[in-house]
Amino acid sequence: MTTVVLLVISNIFMTLAWYGHLKFPQMTIVAAVFVGWGIALIEYSFAVPANRIGYASGMTGGQLKITQEVITLAVFAVFAVVVLKEPIGWRYVGAFACLMGAAAFMFAGRP
Repeated sequence: MTTVVLLVISNIFMTLAWYGHLKFPQMTIVAAVFVGWGIALIEYSFAVPANRIGYASGMTGGQLKITQEVITLAVFAVFAVVVLKEPIGWRYVGAFACLMGAAAFMFAGRP
C-alpha cells in the first residue's frame, strides 16, 4: 500500500511537471523546462522510494511499471478534466481498460 500511495503522489507531481505548463502559454519554453525540472525533482523523491519499497516487498520490476502506468493514466484523467477542461471520452476508458488488462497479466501468478 505504501508503494501505491507514493506512486500516486509521484504521479501528481509528474503530471504537473509534464503538463502543467500548458495552462501558461505565455511562459517561455526555457522557463517551462526549468520549472518542470524543479517539479520533477519532487516527483523523483517519491518515485524512487516507491519503487524500492515495492521491489523489496516482492513486486517485480514489470509489476511496478504497470502499476505506475495505471496510476499515471488515472491521475492524468483527473488532471485533464479539472485543469485542462478536457472531457473523458471513450478513448480514455478504452486505454484504461487495456492497462487494467495488462496489469492483470503482470499480476497473474507469481514469476
